[in-house]
Amino acid sequence: MNILATLRERFAHALREIGVDAPAEFAAMVKPAQDARFGDFQANCAMPLGKRLGKPPREVAAEIVARLDVADLCGTLDPAEAIAGPGFINLRIDDGWLEERINELFADERLGVPHAANPRKVVVDYSAPNVAKPMHVGHLRSTVIGDAICRILRFLGHDVTGDNHVGDWGTQFGMILFGYKHFRDDEAYRHAPVAELARLYRLVSRLSDYHEQRAALPELRDRLERSRADLAACEANANPADKSAKKALKERRQAVAEQEQAVAAAERKIAAIEGDPHSNSLAEAHRDIAEQARRETAKLHAGDAENLSLWNEFVPQCLDAIQSVYDRLDIRFDTTLGESHFQPMLAKIVADLLARGIAQESDGAICVFVEGHAAPFIVRKSDGAFTYATTDLATIRHRVDELGAEEILYVVDARQSEHFQLLFATAEKLLAQPSTLDPQPSTLFRHVSFGTVLGDDRRPFKTRSGDTVGLESLIDEAVNRARAIVDANDDAKPDGPELDEATRADVAEAVGVGGIKYADLRHNRDSDYVFSWEKMLATTGDTATYMQYAHARVCGIFRKGNVDRDALRAAGGAIRLSEPAERALALQLARFPEALDDVVREYRPNALTQYLFETANSFSTFFEQCHVLRAADEATRASRLLLCDLTARVMHHGLALLGIRTCERM
Repeated sequence: MNILATLRERFAHALREIGVDAPAEFAAMVKPAQDARFGDFQANCAMPLGKRLGKPPREVAAEIVARLDVADLCGTLDPAEAIAGPGFINLRIDDGWLEERINELFADERLGVPHAANPRKVVVDYSAPNVAKPMHVGHLRSTVIGDAICRILRFLGHDVTGDNHVGDWGTQFGMILFGYKHFRDDEAYRHAPVAELARLYRLVSRLSDYHEQRAALPELRDRLERSRADLAACEANANPADKSAKKALKERRQAVAEQEQAVAAAERKIAAIEGDPHSNSLAEAHRDIAEQARRETAKLHAGDAENLSLWNEFVPQCLDAIQSVYDRLDIRFDTTLGESHFQPMLAKIVADLLARGIAQESDGAICVFVEGHAAPFIVRKSDGAFTYATTDLATIRHRVDELGAEEILYVVDARQSEHFQLLFATAEKLLAQPSTLDPQPSTLFRHVSFGTVLGDDRRPFKTRSGDTVGLESLIDEAVNRARAIVDANDDAKPDGPELDEATRADVAEAVGVGGIKYADLRHNRDSDYVFSWEKMLATTGDTATYMQYAHARVCGIFRKGNVDRDALRAAGGAIRLSEPAERALALQLARFPEALDDVVREYRPNALTQYLFETANSFSTFFEQCHVLRAADEATRASRLLLCDLTARVMHHGLALLGIRTCERM
């Protein structure tokens, strides 16, 4: 049972009885109490309702309490005790009910979480790297957020397909093909093919970017000088008392700063090539390298035998390298279909869009114009080439027709929001039946967007040399740092180290990988966040390491007391709540279903991380205030051991739903 959801349902019924329109809006104001002195849950809906109904809030609160049916959860409400201040309604869960509930939870393998009443078929599109390039930190958020959403939806009983829509057919392959034909190191390719392909991609990309920046630099400089002159004129004529003038000055200064950064970035890229004789000679010898790479892509798409043969040689090796990273992260997909899989379907998609009047020709290109968007959704370029938009539409058609998707989630960064708005609007028209006599059930689309991982400079996280941080090197660094923490902690134990070499290595892997995942998941996915090794692996505070240590601490109680947890459960005892800290922990554990419902409401895994952090804190308070192994009597000892076991199970399962391992010893 979701206690909070149940209370909100009861409030909605009471509000409806006193004549409130849209009662769910006000019932949503029932929330967990911030201070246990005021009960377990609190509602402040009487205050805004007082204004709407023209009554004193306390009078409205009294009417709500009089009609509120919560006797089974909270006992009979005394208005004098339940109503406080200007009209707050305070609720305290009945101790007997909570005790009964926590024992039901203990006996339930699902820890009180029911299966979804209306399970649906959900496809989750996440990770989606380009196979021609090594995975980097930019893939982290999509991968771990998408994986957590899949795990939680599956546990709730939905039919979930985790889909890795890899980029294996785009312009990056043209760069690799050109690089392979002109710049490859045969020995390096034989020894480490994927590393050599990555080097070739980076080289061609840098040379292409160099020529682009050289061509753009004069205009960038000219624009900067004009902006500086405009700023100087505004500063000379500005009236300090004029607010609009101050705002205009601020905007001009910001524009100048941004243009200075653009010029400086272009100059750095140009200097990096021209300062290296080898790179400079390659750039001079291949002035049209970007166009040549595009031609290699076109040849591949046209079925050129040589390029197809190389593509078939490159892709499996690249996929194997990507899979090795997924294995470290314990990420599994139900299907992995690259863009190449949908290539044969693209012409039919465009023909269908044209035949049904959804798309039209514009300057030689085939476009879909969506109301409210200035830019069209281009599904075929003027040169006849298809686009990512076309592939995405073909993928949707496959997911609906072949997988039966009722909901498709795209876990992709926020910068792609306009693309998905256009995609969803077009897909809804494409999926609609031409005849209203045979309507097709609608498919829900959702862009599960997220912010950027930042470095200390609050810019996208880079290495010291300015390269994007590789995901595999990030994992290695995390595990190495975690190993130092595990070693220090084990060496400092009063009775000497407990862990052997293999166990230390396994714990370090769990802590390092868990730290990376949790550091990402604990943030609101819409927000950017600054990556910090110190915060990520801290043994206190809201970190995976703290949760993992809390779990291991509970397991340590059973080891120290020589208690077999399986035998304890089989003994059929009961949890009794006699102390406030016991009760607080039990209430927190009973709210596990609520945390999962909170995640799937907006697809925000941080609702679960917050719940687990609060649970670890509740256990810490319980452990400090309530002796377990040295309890006053055997019945209390047994009850508290059962509560500890339930805590460990909730912590273990909650972290597992986030893709994070726990260890019994740390």
